[in-house]
Parts: sequence; C-alpha cells; structure tokens
Amino acid sequence: MWRHWVRDLSRGRTLVRHDERGCGLSDRQFEGTPTLEAYVNDLATVVDAAGLDRFDLLGVSGGGTTAVAYAVAHPERVRRIVLYGAYARGRHRRGTAEKEKSQLMMELTRAGWGGAVPAFRRVFSATYIPGADEEQKRWYDELQQVSSTGEMAARLWASRVDIDISDAARHATQPALVLHAREDRAVPYEEGRLLAALLPDACFVTLESENHILQEDEPAWEAFVREVRGFLGADELASAADLEELSAREREVLELVAAGHSNEQIAEQLVLSCRTVERHLSNVYAKLRLSGKSARAAAAARYSRT
Repeated sequence: MWRHWVRDLSRGRTLVRHDERGCGLSDRQFEGTPTLEAYVNDLATVVDAAGLDRFDLLGVSGGGTTAVAYAVAHPERVRRIVLYGAYARGRHRRGTAEKEKSQLMMELTRAGWGGAVPAFRRVFSATYIPGADEEQKRWYDELQQVSSTGEMAARLWASRVDIDISDAARHATQPALVLHAREDRAVPYEEGRLLAALLPDACFVTLESENHILQEDEPAWEAFVREVRGFLGADELASAADLEELSAREREVLELVAAGHSNEQIAEQLVLSCRTVERHLSNVYAKLRLSGKSARAAAAARYSRT
C-alpha cells in the first residue's frame, strides 16, 4: 500500500517518516486523546532525534494539520510544505452531515477494526482506496489490523475531528504545494482547496483519482511524484552547486560513503587514517551545510543525485 510512496519520495533524498503514537512500532498505549499540540510535539521530537536543521515537510491526510502547525511554530526549520489529501477543518467542523458520518465511522472503528468480520473494515477500504483492486484492498485490511487496535484507532480518529488550523494556516511563511484527488471520499476535494486558499504562498494541484491513498498503477501517482519533485527541485540545483566546492579528496571520500563504506573501510582503501577520513567528512558536511545525525545520509543522497 505504501511501498511506492517510500521508494519514490526517498529517490535522491533522505526520507524520514514516523508512526504516530498508538500505531505501528510507536508506543501503543497512552493516556487520553492526543491533541494537535501533542502531535506537533511528537513531530518536533522526531525532527530533533534525526538531527534535522532545515528540511522540507510532507503532511498526508490528517498529518497535514500537524505539518502546518509545526511549520508555523518553527519557521526557521521548514523550507517548504507539501500537503496531500489534507484539510484545515476536522470532520466535526464541516457541518452536520459530515459530523454524523464521522460519528458512525468512529463507532465502526471501535466495533469492527480488529474483529473477525472483514465487512467492517471494508468500509474503510471503500472510502480510502475505492479504485484499488481486490488484492490491494486485502492488503489494506491486513494493514489496519496489525497497525493498531480498534479502540486506539477510534481514539486517534476522535483526536482530529475538532481540529481547525484555519487561523494558523494564514501565518505560514513557507511556499506550499497542496495536492488533492478530485473524487477523494475520505477528505472532500473542497477541503483541500480551502486549505490552499488559507496558506499565503500555496499552489493547488488537482489529481484525477478517487483514491485517498494514491496507488502505484494509476496516472495520478505519476502526476503526484512529478509535481512534488518539480516543487522541491530548486534544492537539487543548490546541491549540485555545493558539491562543486568539494576538493578532489573530499569527493573521493564522499563517493565511498555513498557506496555504503564505513570510515574504517574508506581509510583502508584510500590509505588514510580514520581521523583523516573524519576530518574530510567534517569539511564535506560544512561545505554542504549539513549537521546532526542525518548529515552522513544526507551527504550521500546529494552525491547520488549527481
């Protein structure tokens, strides 16, 4: 369901993603219902742990509110924002009909998410990936069961229904790319357009799909990747210019880093001491304006793009 997202978004870049609280490999148990502030703090913790200084931020679906709120709170960290299938207003802020539908989905989640009757979970596949084939829908069904419990999933659903970042979005200073599937059944197309209108420097792109989770074999996925890479492309040119500042020896060391060699292996191959290799890498990071725990991976990614 997500493999092509990870593969294509990490091509030529360093991709950092995390399971939100209550899901996947993150802690499954916590007290109460998460707030937007809690989601933003979780993201901030991941950013700091990864050692990121300046980065582009992607928010998908409910993650869009977290991304915008974080970008507004930390303008010095976020260069650009990419939002897909996102919204400014939670389901209970969109009128009576949307609220009633949301309450029904919440109860279905609590009652049928982890049960033996797949008909409950098929409601979600019909909403999030209506255009997918039967095998993909089975994968989605299995993914739901292993990712979280029904009770936890219902709490996470409830955590976002009353969110409204309309005011915060107006204070975002970063360029933003907002993409939305025209026939999205999970988040109405109009909500995506509203979000783009609220952001001061946003470009809105319509994708011809009915899937909330874009699938690899549909044209909308190719369009999504093309638009995102084009939007973030200015950094590709800057990276190439930065690499020209490296000395011949520094490029040699970086080439071996990109090939997956350790400092000890590089030292042996180039007949250098490990301390000398470390010094060359420090110079590389400084010239590429990288720092923190992710500097090595980011430098290797930049070299791989050349």
